[in-house]
Amino acid sequence: MVIRERYLKLIRPFYDQELIKVLVGIRRSGKSVILNQIINELREKKIDDKHIIYINFEDYDYEEFTEAKKLHDYVKEKIIDQEKYYLFFDEIQNVESWEKVINSLRATKNTSIFITGSNSDLLSSDLATHIAGRYVSFKITPFVFSEVCELLNIKDKGKIEDAFMDYVRWGGMPQRFMQTNDISKKTYLNDIYDSIIVKDIIKRFNIKDIDLLNRIVTYLLTNPAQTFSPESLKKYFESVSRSVSLETLYNYLDYILRANLISKAERYDIRGKRILTGKYKYYLTDLGFTNILSEGRKEQIGAYLENIVYNELIARGYNVNIGNVENGEIDFIATRFDEKIYIQVTYLLADENVIKREFEAYKKIEDNYPKYVLSMDKFDFSNNGIIHKNIIDWLLEK
Repeated sequence: MVIRERYLKLIRPFYDQELIKVLVGIRRSGKSVILNQIINELREKKIDDKHIIYINFEDYDYEEFTEAKKLHDYVKEKIIDQEKYYLFFDEIQNVESWEKVINSLRATKNTSIFITGSNSDLLSSDLATHIAGRYVSFKITPFVFSEVCELLNIKDKGKIEDAFMDYVRWGGMPQRFMQTNDISKKTYLNDIYDSIIVKDIIKRFNIKDIDLLNRIVTYLLTNPAQTFSPESLKKYFESVSRSVSLETLYNYLDYILRANLISKAERYDIRGKRILTGKYKYYLTDLGFTNILSEGRKEQIGAYLENIVYNELIARGYNVNIGNVENGEIDFIATRFDEKIYIQVTYLLADENVIKREFEAYKKIEDNYPKYVLSMDKFDFSNNGIIHKNIIDWLLEK
């Protein structure tokens, strides 16, 4: 098991605080495992098991507690003294009016509450309405590549490269590493994908046009790291004789984002220092989903690498935008507190034209923040203060 220290070290200072700890992320990204790792740490601190209450609302044994009043009464019966109780509610969005239960337990009992959910409503409307200012949130992602190497205990350079190509193809969903062949990996990812589409999108948002939803999701997942707008997507569907309104497209894109299947990166005008609206880049939360839908299609290795770098930056805690410069684009502007870095991603610096394109993209940027070019090349092409790194080496940096 991988101890997900990158998240635990962020959550740990809040273990005994009354602020509600909210873990959100795509289904099967490891949120439940992190809850259990927190519980293990509490036990190591000699917290009595009677003061630790864990409920997984995807476990049918707890089906009756998806009704708010029954959940509230059940937990209150378990709290029998004045000592602090640690409450863990996994996939809380399955509980009707869950936020009222959580707020009541937080306000009336000596508790430290941890909740997880598979849709981003836990970061927006529900929390903002009922427990605004009383929670801290943590976005949990599938395994980044360094965690894959830790899980598989890989240190040999050749095996690391093989593992990386497997990661590019099948992604980092934790349980897929328990599958022993390509067929079982694909079956497992298909099952997750179907659960997300049915439970987190179709049922939650009462989708009527399921065919259109599937077409939009397939387009997004088979074209990672692409810039487009709902307007351009509308034109695409018209080109394949499928009429759709802009309002529907905006709504469906929002639902897919809320299910954490994809993330949206805004474009930032570096010279004008402002966010540009209209066109965005969309990245897959996990690349394994593009593989199960792209069978027979041409691989887009450059886009896959860009997607991996984006997810890595998010996992490292950066806010990530796409840089807009005159007659060009910087793949990523990543900021974290006072830190800022620029990153260009390409598959290989195969010839002088590619080298010129990637390095001269920085020509219009006149600040002194670090600027990187990442590729699969093993030779160091760094020049003029621009740092070149091998993508695998960069991913494995501490």
